[in-house]
Amino acid sequence: MWGRGVGLAALAVAIAWSAPGLALAQDGYEITPELIENAKNEGAVVFYTATDVTVAEKLAKTFEEEYPGIKVQVERAGSERVFQRIGQELSGGIHNADVIETSDAVHFQLFKREGWLAGGLPANATKNWPKEEMDPDGQYAAYRAHLSVIAYRTDMVKPAEAPKSFADLLDPKWKGKLVKAHPGYSGTIMTATHALSKALGWEFFQKLGQQDVMQVQSSTEPPKKLAQGERPVQADGNEYNVFRLKEDNVPIEIVYAAEGTPLVVGNAAMLKDAPHPNAAKLFYAYLFSAEAQQLNSDFGGLRSFHPDVKEKAGRTPLKDIKLLLPDAAELEKEMQIIKSKYEEYFGT
Repeated sequence: MWGRGVGLAALAVAIAWSAPGLALAQDGYEITPELIENAKNEGAVVFYTATDVTVAEKLAKTFEEEYPGIKVQVERAGSERVFQRIGQELSGGIHNADVIETSDAVHFQLFKREGWLAGGLPANATKNWPKEEMDPDGQYAAYRAHLSVIAYRTDMVKPAEAPKSFADLLDPKWKGKLVKAHPGYSGTIMTATHALSKALGWEFFQKLGQQDVMQVQSSTEPPKKLAQGERPVQADGNEYNVFRLKEDNVPIEIVYAAEGTPLVVGNAAMLKDAPHPNAAKLFYAYLFSAEAQQLNSDFGGLRSFHPDVKEKAGRTPLKDIKLLLPDAAELEKEMQIIKSKYEEYFGT
């Protein structure tokens, strides 16, 4: 994870792959003319994702332009809903999705244990990604990362009076003025809640629950509530939507909290028995390309592990932000505790 040494060291992973159209390479599979042809013959790929729908659909469109004849079907929901849907479908022998992506790292540990993943990483990832952001068995890799941030409307809150920390959100002056997302729906917020419970203790959430908080589901929603003027401050929510709103001239500003800001990694993988296996491999490789990763950064406001991606001017580099780094193994053990405590403190 970032913060354990941000260098993007390449990793060579030996992958034995027998599917047609894939070049055998120690550093991951390559895109070949045969793979492209087979993918075009299938004509479609189904992408289950927790990334904001506008960003995911923009990525799908650029892929379709790059590979005409292959239609991307984007199915977007919060991470926990994607997780539930995959579990229900695959447990029932239903294979609808080709490629999946969520912002809850625990999901991919479970998918791997259940044997639901096809395995195999593209060379785009294995040649460029840091070792710690790829499954050692080549089952999945980190497709994106982002932060869960505090933010506020600059036309409703003076910068000098804005919260500077999570502890500041407990000030009585913010009662009835906060919006936040839900860990039972959003993998981003599940991860962030875990990180903050370790940094601040559950007493923080108990007190926050008494602040008459507007509760929404997805981490994409708090920034939108700020944009609509329904609340002046978000207690949590994804950074990338705030970036995009700022660039659309919405008067909104990010706060990187004094205690640290939770970092959230979104893994992606191909599913075993995918209905469009060749299109899945082609699309999966595209996700890790410099082109797709730069689009995610420029248009989507996401953070990338690709060493060639350049951040837009004006965005705070990760190296300048104090990060709270979650532990996926520990989070998996505490998911039910998080959900039950959250329901107790927030009544939802």
